[in-house]
Amino acid sequence: MKIAVVGATGLVGNVMLKVLEERNFPIDELLVVASERSIGKKIKFKDKDYDVISLSTAIEKRPNIALFSAGGATSIEWAPKFAEVGTTVIDNSSAWRMDHSKKLIVPEINANILTKADKIIANPNCSTIQMVMALAPLHKKYRIKRIVVSTYQSVSGTGIKAVEQMENEMLGIKGDMAYPYPIHKNAIPHCDVFENNGYTKEEMKLVRETQKILDNRAIAITATAVRIPTAGGHSESVNVEFEEDFNLNDLKQLLSNTEGVTVQDNLDINAYPMPLFANGKDDVFVGRIRRDESQPNSVNLWIVSDNLRKGAATNTVQIAEYLVKHGLA
Repeated sequence: MKIAVVGATGLVGNVMLKVLEERNFPIDELLVVASERSIGKKIKFKDKDYDVISLSTAIEKRPNIALFSAGGATSIEWAPKFAEVGTTVIDNSSAWRMDHSKKLIVPEINANILTKADKIIANPNCSTIQMVMALAPLHKKYRIKRIVVSTYQSVSGTGIKAVEQMENEMLGIKGDMAYPYPIHKNAIPHCDVFENNGYTKEEMKLVRETQKILDNRAIAITATAVRIPTAGGHSESVNVEFEEDFNLNDLKQLLSNTEGVTVQDNLDINAYPMPLFANGKDDVFVGRIRRDESQPNSVNLWIVSDNLRKGAATNTVQIAEYLVKHGLA
């Protein structure tokens, strides 16, 4: 099994390598791939140093699976080239997510739709993954009618430059700005670029990707995405209206029984999800579960997850694990 990690020097690429090692993914040969300026750098994996190689060199080596986290432009140009030599690409950018010919996968929800013919597989947006992880089992039982979501997203979702901006501001150091405003002691209601409808691209990802993953374009979804000064972990306030009524204890039990979801919901001891505790973990944490008393068949949830792990790297590796387990790569 020959595995390529494309974008290995980036934030998500580093976490991908960490997750591959933690989960003891079966690798006979590892290729660490990055842009031209990183070629020749050393990256450690399982106590061994690997030389960073170029995309063209990686293609010549014909990996079985390539895990991409190198941005949309790189994915659009290079993913088809890998696919042409027989490599199965799992792409972490937004490049292929809404392509009708590509599958958008969260393994616990819809990996069963994958086939050997799927040579480019899309990994959903981080904020989408954690939301659908909690909502998919509820949708299956109660049928979701409408979702209202507000996100509180960590600076690590923007990248290393944003993390450095926040750290510089905390120390009173002037430096490069990833955002148009300071992020330390601030909240910026602006994630990604604005679209013509006044929503940001991040907000519309939550709409379009959720509908695609749950295979239901009739679900009404509206979103507001906010960047906050946390280093790791996205939080979401989610209001869900169902077609069917529910028993709140049954709903909580359903979430508790869902693989990859941990319920933290004990108000007596102030137990609820927070980025501080989700950081470095693979589960999606759900709490503050309460009936919406203003609307029939509705519930409020607070959902938190490490955006670099389940929101990106771990989900990508889990897709690769499914491919290997079922002989699809």
